[in-house]
Amino acid sequence: MADASAAPEVRYETDEPVTYNVVDNVAWVMMNRVQYNNAQNSQMTYAIDAAFKRAVDDENVRAIVLGGEGKHFSAGHDIGTPGRDVSKSFDRVHLLPDHVGKKGAEFLYTREQEVYLGMCRRWRDMPKPTIAMVQGACIAGGLMLAWVCDLIVASDDAFFQDPVAKMMGIPGVEYFAHGYELPTRVAKEFLLLGERMPADRAYNFGMVNKVVPREELREAVTAMAAKLAAQQQLGLWLTKQAVNHVDELRGKRAAMDAVFHMHHFAHAQNDLTTGHSLGGVTGKSAAASNKSSEKDG
Repeated sequence: MADASAAPEVRYETDEPVTYNVVDNVAWVMMNRVQYNNAQNSQMTYAIDAAFKRAVDDENVRAIVLGGEGKHFSAGHDIGTPGRDVSKSFDRVHLLPDHVGKKGAEFLYTREQEVYLGMCRRWRDMPKPTIAMVQGACIAGGLMLAWVCDLIVASDDAFFQDPVAKMMGIPGVEYFAHGYELPTRVAKEFLLLGERMPADRAYNFGMVNKVVPREELREAVTAMAAKLAAQQQLGLWLTKQAVNHVDELRGKRAAMDAVFHMHHFAHAQNDLTTGHSLGGVTGKSAAASNKSSEKDG
């Protein structure tokens, strides 16, 4: 693939893409690539995984909050910053081979089994309750991070969007939970049109648990996390497993596996027809397209 062979020099703007603090038995895991609206490179993804593992291993942590510093929760996967490290090797957390050196479609297929689909499933199944604290943009890969959390609290200026089909011809992000987070026709609208969904509309569909003014967001999340931290921990873990099990009985994992393969078929098609696995879309063109869509709306 074009992505595999290009391998430009990686320049990280920070050595701390994720911060970790424990306050009153709650672990606050905060994405910290503010300069790039918390776009997720592998450096950040592995740092999130390490922070979650740290929280799970700490007996004093009884609830976990995932948030993003700055104006936005997350602008999605990193497709164009100097810190885009798609061709860099990391110590993997699953029993999967390194993607670096793989040819053709195998390159991204192997990498995304690890850092996108695999890690999201790993995080969804954490035994401790999790809350996503969402402000501003929650786009594409940002959706995956919010959706793996048990609860989502959003600011009133937050919006959710998956423009991947519209921009790249790819059927949504890798952790394909759209049909479980939204009613069928709404999920189709969300994907086919790729438009922004405001927080209040997401709340009406049950995708978001609570919407508050931005200035009250952290206070609202703190209060919710405190309630979780005060409860019996095994009971919370079993409750998470019970509801997640219902999702599995509804076919969530099997559906996600199927769409993951469609996702990578689309990557391969883009590579064959345009020479670029993302269909020529770059960070700059994606941002320009989103700004244009915002004006049209």
